[in-house]
Parts: sequence; C-alpha cells; structure tokens
Amino acid sequence: MKNDLIDKYCIEHSEHENNLQKKIRKYTFEHEAYPQMISGIIVGNFLCSLIKSMNARKILEVGMFTGYSAASMARAVPNDGEIHTCEYMDEHIQTANKFFSKSKYKDIIKIHGGLALETLETFKVNSFDFAFIDADKINYLNYYLRCMHLVKTNGIIVLDNMLWSGEVINPKDDDSKKLRETGDYIQNDNRVINMLIPIRDGLMVCIKK
Repeated sequence: MKNDLIDKYCIEHSEHENNLQKKIRKYTFEHEAYPQMISGIIVGNFLCSLIKSMNARKILEVGMFTGYSAASMARAVPNDGEIHTCEYMDEHIQTANKFFSKSKYKDIIKIHGGLALETLETFKVNSFDFAFIDADKINYLNYYLRCMHLVKTNGIIVLDNMLWSGEVINPKDDDSKKLRETGDYIQNDNRVINMLIPIRDGLMVCIKK
C-alpha cells in the first residue's frame, strides 16, 4: 500500500501524460488481458528524459505492446526524428496503429511486424542513438547483443523487467534464468557503463563506450 502511495506521489510530481498516452493506457486496461505489461508513466518519463538529455534522434524499440512506451518516447524526439518499434503480435500492431495514425507522431513512429530478431538484422550497424528492450525474456540477451551493434558510441540501451519481481536473485523458471544471465553478461561487458535501477520492475541502463 505504501509503495502505491509513493508511486502516486511520484506521478503527481512528474511530467503528466499527454492525450495519446492517456488514450493508450485507458484502452489497454479496459481491453487487454495483461494490462500490467504496459510500461507506465514513470518508465515513460524516465525514457523520455534520457532521450531528451542526449538529443537522440533515432530510437529503436524491441517490444511495443499497445504502444505506450513508443508514444512516451515520441514526446522527446524532434519532428525529423524516428522511432522504429518491433512487435510480433498483429493485434497489438493494429491497436497501436489505431492510436498513432491519428496523432502528431504518425510520421515519426514506424512499426515493424514479425520476429524482432529478424527485423533487427535489417538495420544498419551504429545507426541508432537509443534502444529500449521490453519483449520476450527468453531472447533478452540476443536482443541486447544485436542492439549493441546497432547503437552508436555514447548511445544508450535500456532493458525493462531486469528485476522480474526479485526472481532474478534466485532464478528458478526459464525467464528468470535468462534475465539473470543477461544481467550477469551486461555486468561483465566492458563495452558499456551500466547501472540497474529499481524503477518499476528494474531498468538496466547501458551507456555504450
């Protein structure tokens, strides 16, 4: 209960959602079976702040869900910027498209359907300023390794769910084990400066050297 109150206080004292974010969040909680998969305003503001602070123009997202995080990041991208977001589920693509197509970000956000690992192979090396990974956990290390090639020097990669409700401490299921493996790999990866922050379900921030 106290944590809920703290989250509420943080939200009240942070940048508020725009109309697009509100619409996507409302739709997600009314129509999706697992609405808790949405990144939420606290994570959205964190990503937006990072992107804004580094003047990132080209963003890569692995795992879009209903589009909330992409909508959040779009707030920080200039009018000539790009957000390339990968999503496997057709229903989520249709949902996000419904909202994006009517927004001022319709020309900025580009959705790539299909398997993310295949989509990532189509992008040029060192072509992105920022990457956000929030997709199937089994492929997290593969996503990270590919994003390391796609993100420029001094670029940032953020991975969501890196605490997995604390299950990474003593992992038992496949997802927990893979997330722990990914976290351990990043911790020993001398190509990045990294920090794991207990925001939401754990955000791993990696700055590429």
